[in-house]
Amino acid sequence: MTPIVFASGQLLTAAVWAPQIEALSPGREVILADHTHDDTIAGMADRLLAAAPAQFCLVAHAMGGFVAFEVMRRAPERVERLALLATLAPADGPTQTQRRQGYIRLVEEGRFEAVAEERIPMLIAPARRGEAALTQAIRQMARDTGPEIFLRQQRAIMSRPDSRPGLPHITAPTLIVWGEEDGITTAAHQSEILLGVPNARLETLPACGHLLTLEQPERVNGLLAAFLGFDGQT
Repeated sequence: MTPIVFASGQLLTAAVWAPQIEALSPGREVILADHTHDDTIAGMADRLLAAAPAQFCLVAHAMGGFVAFEVMRRAPERVERLALLATLAPADGPTQTQRRQGYIRLVEEGRFEAVAEERIPMLIAPARRGEAALTQAIRQMARDTGPEIFLRQQRAIMSRPDSRPGLPHITAPTLIVWGEEDGITTAAHQSEILLGVPNARLETLPACGHLLTLEQPERVNGLLAAFLGFDGQT
């Protein structure tokens, strides 16, 4: 079966894909894109393509979606299927840039741990914010990422291009997955991708936030398994 490349969001590690790796890796090669060394989305995309096989399925979450759009601009023929989870196509606007500059100031003030605390309400559905296992997983991924990598990721995100003009050129079958209570991306963002990509479909998860791979792993696993052809079709 075609290998899978997982592309993660900022401040997230391989742990964000743990349920998916467990469910989808038997019988199929799984590769985790490295977003720790580069401070541009282009650099992250180049690194992903260098590590990936000639043909692969790309499953991207959040910032990983920004990388996925760049991959589709550079080497669309290599991506057999594309799954976009909780991501968006436009570049940052003034409000998003201001928020990111605030994160950078926190790091510069030696308050890196406050970044994760500020982001938790945006990352998970309101009803899940009191769950210790989930919030601790977010804090641990932030600690494992560290301030230097986080700053590189912030610079990459802040300088990313607007990917909307390239959406009509994405010909790979595309699955969009979004949680209704996502505090970062919106329904309008998902509709923009859905209407822009010719061969796309959208699955919306009720009572789910931005961190859908950990919030509703069984549902995400089922959607990905069907889309990626675990019935033996690919």
